[in-house]
Amino acid sequence: MALGLESPAPPIKVENWRRGQPLASFQPGKVYIVEFWATWCAPCVAALSDLVQLQEKYSDSGVEVLGIAARERAQTAEEARSKLDAWLSEKFPNLNYRGGFDYTREMDKLWMDSSVSVGIPTSFVVDRDGHIAFVGSPMQLDDVLAKILTGSWCISDEAKAADAERIANGERTMPIFAKLTPAMKAQDWAKALSVIEEALPVLPDDVNFRVLHADLLRHKMRDLQAGLPVMRQLVRDAINKKSAVWVAEAMCQLFDPADDNSHLPQAERFAMGNELSGHILAINAPQRGEPPKFLSYPAVAQYYYESGNKDRAIELIELTLKSLDGPAPIPDNLKQHVISVLVQTLANYKGEKACYGSLCATPTRSSAKYQSASAGGEEMKKGNDLSCSRVNSAICPVGQRQLTISEHGGGSFVAR
Repeated sequence: MALGLESPAPPIKVENWRRGQPLASFQPGKVYIVEFWATWCAPCVAALSDLVQLQEKYSDSGVEVLGIAARERAQTAEEARSKLDAWLSEKFPNLNYRGGFDYTREMDKLWMDSSVSVGIPTSFVVDRDGHIAFVGSPMQLDDVLAKILTGSWCISDEAKAADAERIANGERTMPIFAKLTPAMKAQDWAKALSVIEEALPVLPDDVNFRVLHADLLRHKMRDLQAGLPVMRQLVRDAINKKSAVWVAEAMCQLFDPADDNSHLPQAERFAMGNELSGHILAINAPQRGEPPKFLSYPAVAQYYYESGNKDRAIELIELTLKSLDGPAPIPDNLKQHVISVLVQTLANYKGEKACYGSLCATPTRSSAKYQSASAGGEEMKKGNDLSCSRVNSAICPVGQRQLTISEHGGGSFVAR
């Protein structure tokens, strides 16, 4: 049976503690947040900042945070440990909670594998009696934690239904990732495609797999005969679902400057872009504050820019920047990353220096080269920093860009 709601918490099995005092076991009466993360994972870094705030907010309520770095990438444990220490010293010199390191993957197996959790960041909450009270996205913690502390969460139908759905999804997806991840790392696109096509009948409404299917065929394998029908269906389904996530991901497939789209039928590409843009702007209208516009507006701006409507492209980037100061909560480090990308793109679109607050950027190349849609390929990749993968890297990319935005609008995962 999968580790989940009301299961006894597994033991703590870290090699050593890099921050804070060692903890051998969970103490009765305390509530623990156990967060699995890695320094290379952008969503994890954003979550790490939020955990600092959570630890401060709930410290008087008997809550303790444990950050577990169990997936550092290095040839040896010593190298991984050194990289982790250097990174923590630079980014979080005053970390206010314990940080554990495990290169053996023992804790990863006990917690992540046993709970059928596919990727990081993943948060576990251990209640005062030493049982699992929550497994899932760190973005849900603030809301869930308050309910756990009052004792109302674990007995609720909401908690039971969410955990059952999480386990069912994990049991379906874990075997897929076991085959997909090695193929993606090896850039064996044919193998990755066969895994995705095997998975789609089981998970036809998983936006991650649908987008990766289109990406593999069109961008990795350059198989337009098979790829264009897949892309057309993705666009139709995204529009029919009226989902902000689906339409944004479909738009990125067509107007992500990191991709070479010069081989696509341009008339059809722009027709699909025009239709998707209208739906994105209707779902997330310029005058509304939520959801954050950086999730979808940049690709729409790129569509307008390539279409020759430079003023509209600039307007959308400026609206996106303004929306970052709105009511929607955005982690500070994510916000700063997105602002720097947007300001650079604004400078490229204008062909002159652009500033937002104290941050300024100058164009990375000539305006004429940048505007030419026919330049495509390498020119587009070199000139525009506003790729969907860069802007959404803290939400989570597809395939080699990792696997992407989850439907609840912000939490997501990095596949192993």
